[in-house]
Parts: sequence; C-alpha cells; structure tokens
Amino acid sequence: MRHRPVSGYDAGSADEKMSTSRPGSAASAWRQPRISERFHPQQTSTGIVAASGGAGCRAGAEDMAGAIAEGMLMTRALLNSALAGMGTTIFAEMSALAVETGSVNLGQGFPDTDGPAEIAKTAAEAVLAGRGNQYPPGPGIPELRNAVSAHQKRFYGLDVDPETEVLVTAGATEAIAAAMLALLEPGDEVIAFEPYYDSYAACIAMAGAVRVPVTLRQPDFRPDLDRLRDAITSRTRLILLNSPHNPTGMVATSDELAVIASLAVEHDLLVVTDEVYEHLVFDGQHIPIATFPGMRERTVTISSGGKTFSFTGWKIGWVTGTPELVTAVRTAKQFLTFVSGGPFQFAIAAGLALPDTFYADLTASLHRKRDLLAAGLRAAGFEVFVPQGTYFISTDIAPLGEADGLAFCRSLPRRCGVVAVPNVVFYDDEAAGRSQVRFAFCKRDEVLADAAARLSTLSRP
Repeated sequence: MRHRPVSGYDAGSADEKMSTSRPGSAASAWRQPRISERFHPQQTSTGIVAASGGAGCRAGAEDMAGAIAEGMLMTRALLNSALAGMGTTIFAEMSALAVETGSVNLGQGFPDTDGPAEIAKTAAEAVLAGRGNQYPPGPGIPELRNAVSAHQKRFYGLDVDPETEVLVTAGATEAIAAAMLALLEPGDEVIAFEPYYDSYAACIAMAGAVRVPVTLRQPDFRPDLDRLRDAITSRTRLILLNSPHNPTGMVATSDELAVIASLAVEHDLLVVTDEVYEHLVFDGQHIPIATFPGMRERTVTISSGGKTFSFTGWKIGWVTGTPELVTAVRTAKQFLTFVSGGPFQFAIAAGLALPDTFYADLTASLHRKRDLLAAGLRAAGFEVFVPQGTYFISTDIAPLGEADGLAFCRSLPRRCGVVAVPNVVFYDDEAAGRSQVRFAFCKRDEVLADAAARLSTLSRP
C-alpha cells in the first residue's frame, strides 16, 4: 500500500486532481450536486434558506435585498459550500410526519423495543457505580476493546490487538466521518455503491473529496463489478463498502468480495467497510473483506452495538484495523467527540460476550418479521425486493400506479397512516431509485400487522 501522510495538503497535486475531474461522472468536490438537494430548500447567497416559486418568495427576496442594503444581513452564505443543499435529513422529515399524523413509523431504522435487559442493567449499574461517568480513555475502555477483539476472533477468525487495533467511537456514523476526514485529501475520489446511507455523501464532502457512485440496480441489487473496475482512476483513494447493505439488504458474496479485494490490491486502494448489520443476515453469509488476502493492511472495518443489541440511542461504535490505520482515524476522531458513552461502553462489552443463542434468536426473530412485512406489502400491491440482510425492505411503487417515491412518502401518512422513506434520496442516479420506497421491519409483530392492514387500503390502478 502506498504511504502518504494522513494530514497536510499538497496544493499542487490536489489542484491537478480537481482540474482533471471526469466530465459526466462525479465532478469537482466544489461543484458536485449533493444527494439531498433534490428535496430540500436551497441556501441563498444571503445565508437564508429559501424555497422556489410564488409572489411570496419574490417579496421575501425583495425584503432580504433591503435588509442587506441596510447592513442587517451577511451577504456570504453561512453554510460551508461543501454541504450546500444537504439540509435536514429525510429521516428527521419523515419521523416528524409520523408524530404529526399519528402514523406507524416504518421509516427510520430503530426498534420499538429495547434490547436485552442484562445489557441495560450493566449500563445502569455502571452509572450508579461511577464507572464511565467521567471521560473514558480516548481509544475506549479496555473492557470494550477486549470484547471487540474477542468478537472478531470468535466470529471471523481475525486477530485484532485490543491495545492498538481497536478504537471506540460515537456510533458508526462518527467512525465513518473520522475515517473520511483522516484518510482523504481534497480531490481524492471515493467509490461507493449507491444507494447509500446519506452520511456517506456528507462525510466525503466534508473531507473535500469526490464521490463516485456505482449503482446497485433492482431487482437483486448485485454489485456491478465491471462498472466498479471502470470507475477506478488514478485519483481513486478508497472504496466505501457497506455489506449487509442499507437500504437494499444486499449481502455481498465471497466471490464478489474477492473481486473487490483484488481490485483494491491491484490499484493500491484503501477500503472502509461499514458492517453494522453484520449479525442481521437471513440469506447468505456476512464475510468481512478484511479476511481476504492483502486486505488486512488496507481495510478500516466499522461496526456498532446499536443494530445488534437494539440500543441505537447509545451510539457506541468501533473501528478495527492495523495500528497505522487506527491511529490515523483516531487523529481525526479525537477532535470530533473526543470520547463518549462511558457507562454504555461497559454494557456493549457485556453484550458482545452473549452466547451464540442470542445471535441466533436475533436473526430468527428479524427473519420472521421480514417475511411478515414482505407478505403484507405484496398484498397491498407493492413490488417487494426481499432483503438478504439488515432490517429494511425496499419496494417499487410502480404497480400501485405511482412513479415518484418522494411524493408518495410525503402523502402516505395522510393517505393511510404509515411512514416510509423514499430510496431516491440515497441515489445520485435519481432515475434508478425514483420509484423505490423503503420500510423498516425492526418493530413488534402487531405494529407490522397494523401497518400492513393500513397499507392494504391504498387504491390500485
């Protein structure tokens, strides 16, 4: 793997990279459209967020112009241009709609029941005993680092040094942000399979890098490895991998991962892999790409306890990798949250040590919920793409006579009292995901049955 500093900025090399951005693909980091700018208001040059159209908007613009003339408003945009158009996430918008309308919320991916009582009890006991209430160690408490190391050995045969090769983070989201900020220079290209979790685009943008999407297409959402190969250029720095994949539920096969690994080795690329759904696999098998030849020294593996243990609000995640990679990520991470969740780290450490029966029961329960909701969605008229993993089902609304997933999701709460998320917000290629809608099935059986009954009232052509 080529070695270069993880900090510092070579203006000449970055300028060269920016000037040679490929036409027709991901453009310069400074001009590249953002995933969510299709559905959020835009920030104007005054720093004020404005929607388009209508006399009211014209009047508002005139008022702002007058305020600027009087020195009342700044003329430079307040938001960093790299984040222009990102606005509020679709999850916040849809969850607010759920509250406003009293709808069943199958949009945001959080369980409606807590995880194992023994894990919660460990957290409560840690708080009362004063364990972790003050700043925990920067890399994470030793108990959790040891537990993560043991987990990687137990499930995947990976030897991970808990002292130098594990870093505890504020959830996987912070781990992804820290990895992007640590490993990327302005102008670097990051290849990611779309649709992708919206924080990927934001983190790449904050690092000044350029995202290069390779589209997973319905109905099976398999990685197009030829397109991946063609997407690699001299400016490619890393591949951002997510398997099991949110939102499609695709689980990469051993053969697919072997090709991705060989391309990474051949082109001397890093791989950052988001594996938070590693224990939520129903068809196939989760295989960490770090287990493939030549990949350990170039892979940053990210996971968390939120999805596995149903404590998403605790935000306990971790990074594993070589000492050099972990040190690089920690250098950025320490200036984000520094540390977090001390008492919860003890609890997640206890969770990772739960017996195999816990993990088997978790998978079986979610498998049953997947099938329950899938049947209800089919009966309601959706085309259902059965996921191999995660706790999301992607669907197509075309059989319902609908074409616009975003408009459909915004109207659905008032039409039948259910909230979902439009997959189009996770795509750069809007056409590929325009009619897809995602539902979460990490809910109680009676909630899923209620949602299915409500959706059955939708009219069909």
